[in-house]
Amino acid sequence: MICSPAMGDTREAYGLFADGLVARGYRVVLLDLRGHGDSDHGFTRYGDEATAEDLLAAIDAFGDGPAYLVGASMSAAAAVIAAGRRPEAVAGLVLLGPFLRNGAGRAAQLALRVMLSRPWGPAIWRYYAASLWPGLGREEARARAAKTTQLLTRPGRWRAFTATARTDHAVVTPWLASVTAPSLVVMGEADPDWKNPRAEAEWIVQQLGSQVLMVPGAGHAPMLEAPDVVTPRILEFLKGAADAARRP
Repeated sequence: MICSPAMGDTREAYGLFADGLVARGYRVVLLDLRGHGDSDHGFTRYGDEATAEDLLAAIDAFGDGPAYLVGASMSAAAAVIAAGRRPEAVAGLVLLGPFLRNGAGRAAQLALRVMLSRPWGPAIWRYYAASLWPGLGREEARARAAKTTQLLTRPGRWRAFTATARTDHAVVTPWLASVTAPSLVVMGEADPDWKNPRAEAEWIVQQLGSQVLMVPGAGHAPMLEAPDVVTPRILEFLKGAADAARRP
């Protein structure tokens, strides 16, 4: 199982979730996005397609056959692209708070670029990030936003982050029809990135035939905010996917 986090976040978001799966015998790989966490920041390409290439490279590097891809937010878009490009390499998809299409118009995207510009960009992102995880509680969410923003403001990192923020999720659309892997959408009912999280989950069901878990009280990282709810459902999904793959 290969897990990739949301834009602006790090692989640490999967900590409790990964522990739960490892305890049940799964081999779990946690990645940082390009320019995030412990990854290098000298890349010339960022975003959905670049991340999809990294996910497929990770599958090849471990060489154990098909893998389950777990993607949060923009990483979910990358996981779908990877599954569409190489169906034989992907056993299943877990899509957490997924962005499989643009959530805002062109004007809003341009406004985001301005808001993330220095010198005010880090402060604005820190304020917004604190709203992403209501399931953690206000103080813990604020502390986490401060920590992740500090990591993004290390030398060279903010440029990589803002380049990532310019990704256009329209690149996912051509791959939707090519996805054959089973998928599970996990959406926080309080996800601030969507006006109607349930409606967005239902749209993805129409595209991929996904199963859905709506998580009460959780925001944009349900695996971090509510691991006791999310982990058992994902384990159930994995068992079902594995059983289906073994049937003649």
